[in-house]
Amino acid sequence: MVFAFRGGLGVGKTCFIQGLAEGLGITDTVNSPTYTIANEYEGRLKFFHIDAYRLNGAADFEMMDAAYFLDSGAVCAIEWSENINEALPANCSIITISILDDGSRQIQIAAGALESELS
Repeated sequence: MVFAFRGGLGVGKTCFIQGLAEGLGITDTVNSPTYTIANEYEGRLKFFHIDAYRLNGAADFEMMDAAYFLDSGAVCAIEWSENINEALPANCSIITISILDDGSRQIQIAAGALESELS
């Protein structure tokens, strides 16, 4: 299961992912892997937290062995997923977070959305 997170800096992507990790029974501290690119956690399911902010496209992700993450049967949460759009599976879910004018957050979740986006 792949969750592709989108939204600007500071909208709450990492916070949302921390809640997802908690729901998977992960007790380790979950931090954004901005410099390490990917962190792996064990809970009820294996969980990968990937930050594509520093990647320059799908080719960079492929060089990191994208299949190791995406085909492992683990839950993958990818921040800045738009940077590696071409490497994402068509059936991934897109979670877009934005901050509204009043300061509240809007979260849109579209299951299997990349597939329809590519059509």
